[in-house]
Amino acid sequence: MALLGAATSLATPTAPRRRVVPFRATASPPALDRRRRPQNVPGEFFVDHRCIDCQTCRWMAPEVFKRVDGQAAVAAQPSSQEERTKALQALLSCPTSSIHTDKPPKDILQVHNMFPLPVDVDQNLLPGVYLCGYHSEHSFGATSYLVTHPQGNILIDSPRYTPRLADNIERLGGALYMFLTHIDDVADHRKWAERLKCERIIHSGDIEEGTADVEWKLDGNGPWNIGTDFELIHTPGHTQGSVCLYYKPLKVLFTGDHVAKSEESDDLNLFLIYSKQSVSLQLDSIRKLLGVEFEWLLPGHGYRIKYKDVQAKNAAMEFLLANYTS
Repeated sequence: MALLGAATSLATPTAPRRRVVPFRATASPPALDRRRRPQNVPGEFFVDHRCIDCQTCRWMAPEVFKRVDGQAAVAAQPSSQEERTKALQALLSCPTSSIHTDKPPKDILQVHNMFPLPVDVDQNLLPGVYLCGYHSEHSFGATSYLVTHPQGNILIDSPRYTPRLADNIERLGGALYMFLTHIDDVADHRKWAERLKCERIIHSGDIEEGTADVEWKLDGNGPWNIGTDFELIHTPGHTQGSVCLYYKPLKVLFTGDHVAKSEESDDLNLFLIYSKQSVSLQLDSIRKLLGVEFEWLLPGHGYRIKYKDVQAKNAAMEFLLANYTS
């Protein structure tokens, strides 16, 4: 599968920000107990004071974790094996290793080997689309995805590098490309490129010292294609080089930090407090998405959305635009 320029050609490929805290599956010592947030309910699972409020655990295991006083906390201990598994998946995915158990969980290896996780495990409406887990503190807990495809797999944004996850990704066929939606979520991209031997893609507007060696730099306004099934859509505003990936056959849009679901409601949110460029430009980029026929929105942070149809998606986009322009 080759990168093909559409409205704009690609630049010629070149030659080939925060501390990561590793997970430790150990019993809770007294010092760790003292970091247990008092907002946690009593029981096996708890969250410590280092939580950065990235939402990861709350959308991965919403029955267990809630936001309390500005950080995550265990609001209810798991009441079933399914809830326990989700809580352990959140534990492994927490970018600051802020989720703990009172004793080393005996089933942690089994949960390790579940990643990457199918995004839509219940209805299988998104075959070949996976959550990588293992979120990185370098990207404030951004979500990384893997799309498996007959012409070559695509890793979308960077999870925290761990050899175990790398082994699991290789069992799914590795990755031909690593698509970086924008500069904030590149995390361990170099380690992944070295391990998977994949070519990285980022927009030239988001080239900094840490991404100067990326193989493919997108120039101009696009769109660009990866094979026939993937379209890259330039959506500046959050950053100059923000780009969404549209997976046409499954009608999925991977949005990075361009747009996501509000945690407080079903409405969309631009999270303008984190935007580095222009609000008006970001709104123009939202208008551009009205013409894209996606029904799934998979963001870099927070909850994914499945719309009933394209009309419902456009209604949500129009409502967002009205809220920001009225």
